Amino acid sequence: MNRPLPTEVTKAGVLGTGVIGGAWALHFLRMGMDVVAYDPGPNAREKLLAMVDHIWPTMEKLGLREGASPQRLRFADSLEELVNSVEVIQESTPENLNAKRGLFAELDRLAPPEVVIISSTSGFAMTDMAVEVQQQADRFVVGHPFNPPYLVPFCEVCGGERTSQDVVDWTAAFYEAIEKQVAKMDKELPGFIGNRLQEALWREALHMVANNECSVEDIDKAIAYGPGLRWAIMGHCLTYHLGGGQGGMAHLLDHFEESLKEPWTRLDAPELTQQLKDDMVAGCLSQANGASINELIQERDDCLIRIMQTLKEYRDEHGIRR
Repeated sequence: MNRPLPTEVTKAGVLGTGVIGGAWALHFLRMGMDVVAYDPGPNAREKLLAMVDHIWPTMEKLGLREGASPQRLRFADSLEELVNSVEVIQESTPENLNAKRGLFAELDRLAPPEVVIISSTSGFAMTDMAVEVQQQADRFVVGHPFNPPYLVPFCEVCGGERTSQDVVDWTAAFYEAIEKQVAKMDKELPGFIGNRLQEALWREALHMVANNECSVEDIDKAIAYGPGLRWAIMGHCLTYHLGGGQGGMAHLLDHFEESLKEPWTRLDAPELTQQLKDDMVAGCLSQANGASINELIQERDDCLIRIMQTLKEYRDEHGIRR
């Protein structure tokens, strides 16, 4: 098997070119790769080209690797052409389990044996998605990004029951080579890591709005100007470690053990009534204050770039490697 080293991949395939797939295409292009895209959906080519044109200035702000260019994007006319043109495939098709099962079986049949097939799924287990794969289930692996993948530098890598450890390791190393921080999971878990944490916050937020306990705006303020600023620096657990003072996490756990029994959260999802939907939508529109989606995307991206650049400058100056 002539699989390239993770650090030497030069041709990436993007299967599915919606919000996530298109963002992956942008990231691979920024990394100086040739990118081959395939999506049989209506106007997929035009939509991806428009997305690349709109967001490429953001890629330039973030910094381009040598040879990076939107001109290195091309489109395949068939799935067979795609799989025979690239060294790795990032699959980002809609979250439909039966559709993914059929697609993966076809990929297994068509793709050369050395091509690793990575799924961007937000929550499906690879074991469930690969049930119809007959030949090489060992090279199918989950590589779940966070939106937008061209900017947020984090991926969760998780194999299925038949995924080889070599492929899990190869995928993690591939992502690290293209400037991603990687969580390599030890076992399958629905929703993986980040989405489960986000979902806990989301459900509690819905409860608060449903019970008229606070506004949508106040919930977002509580994160953006509170723990969110700390999470961008060192995550949740290390932040709590500092909350224990000189005794660290051990002291914090001893000191606050009883508070875990307090009703500070309600993890069962509330009924998503029409009223709750309306309240959530109204709250978000109020915060947007007339800004379009593209304007909000630009604001988010520019701010994230500045945060990440500031963190990098600080850590480089102080010799911090984390």
